[in-house]
Amino acid sequence: MSAQESCLSLIKYFLFVFNLFFFVLGSLIFCFGIWILIDKASFVSFVGLTFVALQIWSKVLAISGILTMGLALLGCVGALKELRCLLGLYFGMLLLLFATQITLGILISTQRVRVERRVQDIVLEAIQNYGADPEETAAEESWDYVQFQLRCCGWYSPQDWFRVRVLRGNGSEAHSVPCSCYNSSAATNDSAVFDKIIFPQLGRFGPRARPRHSTDICVVPANGHIYREGCAQSLQKWLHNNLISIVGICLAVGLLEVSVMVLSLQLRRKAPRREPEPQKPHMGPARLHDALDIPVQKPGPRLLQPAGSIPLDPTPTPSSALDL
Repeated sequence: MSAQESCLSLIKYFLFVFNLFFFVLGSLIFCFGIWILIDKASFVSFVGLTFVALQIWSKVLAISGILTMGLALLGCVGALKELRCLLGLYFGMLLLLFATQITLGILISTQRVRVERRVQDIVLEAIQNYGADPEETAAEESWDYVQFQLRCCGWYSPQDWFRVRVLRGNGSEAHSVPCSCYNSSAATNDSAVFDKIIFPQLGRFGPRARPRHSTDICVVPANGHIYREGCAQSLQKWLHNNLISIVGICLAVGLLEVSVMVLSLQLRRKAPRREPEPQKPHMGPARLHDALDIPVQKPGPRLLQPAGSIPLDPTPTPSSALDL
């Protein structure tokens, strides 16, 4: 085996193992998404999540798993069988994915003000409609998760929640905020409040994961132990502190995609062309004689002879014999 063949064999099996890993990963992601859709309560108790919008993430996980499995399957079969058409399709899909990521990065960097304004409008609308529809809680649970993780309350400040009527209760003028704003670290000695506020919230988003109705929205007094910083400031701090990690991850993913695209393109160029075998034509008697180089004798005119006469030799007489 030559050095070039060894290199191509190495590329072939590397692409196969690489895509096989992502096929298994996509299968797991898809199974998690289906698990959430079928039995959300057991999934939450198994993973141990608290604040998370499971309905949204279930669809995201299922779709992402299907796309990952499809792309990885193209890479596996195309690399193992050295099929030029599948390798070309695999390269094209990776190129489309890479171009989409580059386009999104450029749009976010150039249209940052517009993106921030759009995010602000979405968040303020979610806060204003908090608890309005007991059956549609995906946006509310998502924002609860953001506040819980970033340790913030509201978009600009906790006062963003003061205009929400559902949080006021029975016509009370005292302002309240959702339990995701509760700062448990600032009230470590207040065990009664902790048991009363935190555990119902964990029960609603956790193991029971039952649909929320307006009557069981978990709220805390705005003058209690809550986060005083808005999520806009917390999000900016988080992005600033993790900017190097985010850029590094994006560069690593982009470099990996480019490397796999180059390897798949190289394998496609060196893969043997599989041309269809020519169909054998139907050979009739005339073509069979031509193929075997057998002369075909054509019958000549038949001469009528009187009875009792000697049959004439049909072989033509040479001209020299006639002359004699």
